[in-house]
Amino acid sequence: MTTDRRTFLGASLGATATIASCTNALMTSAQADPVQTSTFNDNISWDPAVRATAAGDFGHMISKRPRAVFRPASGADIARLMRWAKDDGLKVAARGQGHSIYGRALAEDGVVIDMGAISKVHHVETDRIIVDAGATWKTVLEASLAQGLTPPVLTHYLGLSVGGTLSVGGIGAMSLRHGMQTDQVIELDVVTGDGRELTCSAASNPELFDAVRAGLGQCGIITRATLKLVRAPERVRRYQLFYPDLASLTADQRRALHEQRFDQLQGAILPDGNDGWRYQLEGAVFYSGEAAPDNNAVLAALADERRAAIISDLSYHNDALAFAKFEQLLRSKGQWTNPQPWLLTFLRDNNAEQIAREIVEGMSPTHIGPFGRITYYPLHTGAIHTPMLRRPDEPIVFAFNLIRIPASDDTLTAGILVAQNRGLYDRIRKAGGVLYPVSAFSMTPADWRDHFGLRWPQLTEAKRRYDPANLLTPGYNLFG
Repeated sequence: MTTDRRTFLGASLGATATIASCTNALMTSAQADPVQTSTFNDNISWDPAVRATAAGDFGHMISKRPRAVFRPASGADIARLMRWAKDDGLKVAARGQGHSIYGRALAEDGVVIDMGAISKVHHVETDRIIVDAGATWKTVLEASLAQGLTPPVLTHYLGLSVGGTLSVGGIGAMSLRHGMQTDQVIELDVVTGDGRELTCSAASNPELFDAVRAGLGQCGIITRATLKLVRAPERVRRYQLFYPDLASLTADQRRALHEQRFDQLQGAILPDGNDGWRYQLEGAVFYSGEAAPDNNAVLAALADERRAAIISDLSYHNDALAFAKFEQLLRSKGQWTNPQPWLLTFLRDNNAEQIAREIVEGMSPTHIGPFGRITYYPLHTGAIHTPMLRRPDEPIVFAFNLIRIPASDDTLTAGILVAQNRGLYDRIRKAGGVLYPVSAFSMTPADWRDHFGLRWPQLTEAKRRYDPANLLTPGYNLFG
């Protein structure tokens, strides 16, 4: 097996949020108000190169050039900006690390807020960490692990920002036990669309708390978060098991989930290099000290092709950073900056295998790319309590994600795959599936009303109360 292939197979399975002229309305408004000019001169850039950087994202398919890029030093700076933007009717988008897939964090002819400018870790306590929204999850992990602690749910790619993932949900390998990252939030500091600085939690401003978590940035900009921490394990024993078909993979995933064999349980359908597919279960067991897991007991009665199994043992820290090796591989192949037309969804438990099989049978591995994958795995939903995080209303759902990594930067092919995403989403939705809103295709306001379902009136009312001018995060097109 080649080194590249080992890195590909070993990558975590979640692969589960840049700017023409200074003679615009924003500059005109600043010139008309000397106080505001003084306030924002050090924070706003109209430089063409800076604006160009904020015109695109990780998806490399959508380009929307803002009038300006704003680098705040605090939440108060963002509040002042929002009051200013409201006066001029300017759209505003918060940009963390620029990892949105389809222009969701862009603001054409508006203002992009560079949230990376506020990225400090403020406090680490025995059960919580307080961080700025622009901090990455890698920063959060490093700070918490220094105290022997960890967030209960980590994204697979730790280069994402805290505010970015909390705005969409934040799924990770531990979501089967702990829910989403939004379920780990104790308190948030938020700047609303009308320029107010508010602190919210389950007990204080709960309407805003529920509207901001997984609310797609429609009601406020998260500036600081207080997050739960738990004791971190010392080591991770990781099992990669392979199957001849989807049915046997699904059966063992269900068995492992029911019997709680793994602390992490995922799976994937992988291109096999010969225009076919390979089926993979990936499980992990956490442990500390000398209490290493018994491999025979962990794998007992599973029907995988045992001779092909890959078993590895890493420190918890190194295991959490494993995706960085996959990123390096993609960068070395020139594929990190290619278009990334991904589709992420949840399938109903009772028809997940059927829907997944039909879609895979109608798809060529070239639609995924040599280093892409279709992630497919079950998780319990009992720990998911975030109101705006939509998923099938069942005890178990299957994550089903097309992690497309095309071999070239052919924009025509990318457009074809985006159109395919739309068709597949309609098919999945008709079968009772639900979108995880980090996907590459356009959604209309009517689509979003359908997506949020019974939660739509709640979100609409929060939008009216906290962003009445409809300025925030225009890339989703929720409210037209």
